[in-house]
Amino acid sequence: MLIAQRFVAGEGDDRPSPLEIDSPSLDNEALEDFACDRSNLPWIVFRAAHRANHIAAIPSRSRALLAALARTVDAQKPYAAIFARRELLTGRALQSMRTFYRSLDDLAEVGLIVRAPQKRHGDAGLFGRAYIHLTEKAAELLGFVEEKNPRTLAETSKSTSESPTNSEADAQQDPLHMRPSATVADGGIYKDLFPKNQKRQPGTLPLDLQRLLSLGFHKFLVFKLMREAKQHGKLLTEVVEVTWEHLSAAKRPISYLRSLLRSSVDFGHQLRSHHAKIHEQRARANEAKAVDDLVARHVGQVFYDEGIERRFEISADGGEIAIRDYREPRARMSATGWKPNFAAALRAGRLLNASPSHDASFAEKCSSVPSVASVRVRTESDPNEGATKSNIKPAPTAAISARLQDMKQLLRATCAGVRKDVAAQPNAQT
Repeated sequence: MLIAQRFVAGEGDDRPSPLEIDSPSLDNEALEDFACDRSNLPWIVFRAAHRANHIAAIPSRSRALLAALARTVDAQKPYAAIFARRELLTGRALQSMRTFYRSLDDLAEVGLIVRAPQKRHGDAGLFGRAYIHLTEKAAELLGFVEEKNPRTLAETSKSTSESPTNSEADAQQDPLHMRPSATVADGGIYKDLFPKNQKRQPGTLPLDLQRLLSLGFHKFLVFKLMREAKQHGKLLTEVVEVTWEHLSAAKRPISYLRSLLRSSVDFGHQLRSHHAKIHEQRARANEAKAVDDLVARHVGQVFYDEGIERRFEISADGGEIAIRDYREPRARMSATGWKPNFAAALRAGRLLNASPSHDASFAEKCSSVPSVASVRVRTESDPNEGATKSNIKPAPTAAISARLQDMKQLLRATCAGVRKDVAAQPNAQT
């Protein structure tokens, strides 16, 4: 037996049937829900709303509001004030109140509307409405008035054949003819996203200023001091870097740092000078290291100058160098200060590596110079000839000794405080 079904034979009124749906009333309600405004607009108003919705130079929200203004304004008096509440305009433009004010800013910026200032009522002193007026350009664009200077086909073709520079200049002069952006909306929608009076959360401190936190500075105080330093034509980083030694030892570092910011000292110049000295010291250290490496690569080697007149021999440990001139019988040893000059001469190519030919040439030059022993022997064998050539007269040794003795006595008497006339007589007896 099928007892789960709605209508079963024999049940009667034990299981009542559901209410029947009134289909005519339901259709009427649906018809009222989908009803719209059936008022017929005049042709001039319909054309104005259509033109307002197809202006490509302004955003879509501005087009919707301009179409609502075109439906609201008196077509016979397009320059008159538009008597409409904000609720009516936002309802016709299908916009929120915030979007409505943004659209008004867009239209006022491109010169399509004029927003009159709000006035007071003379009797009560209350503020009245701020009316909106269409400009002459908007009235001509929407078709409420005839254009004074209509464009001809020749002018249109001429404008299209102009250079891109002229078209860009015209677009800058007339915002309505500007091409819309392909990525973002046009108009002033983004101008208030970052207001000037917005308080932003400061970021992290620079690395060279984080050490101020250990002296009792707060992060926000450091940012404030950075602004004060900028007002005084300084950089807080330079001031802290130059005076950190004294700043870290100060009893009141905050007051001390502010007094430094107010002073007329050029901390930037001091910091640059300090960095220049450090750079110079590093350059000297690098140059000394390079010279030591160069000498270490040539220890125990022999070099000659370009004229094969001097011989340079570096010791095995690289601590000294032996320099011999072909006119001298022995080599001279140099232990300090020779490495920079040797490295400079070697880099400039003024020193030649030793070779058998160079050794033979230097030995030949040394043998061609007469030695000191041969000159002495020749002088002893012929003393008259040597004296004639030199023309040197023997010095009077006795006279020199007597003169020196007199000067010594005079000096001793003067130091002892003896009278000048007595001191002038070296042989006087006291």
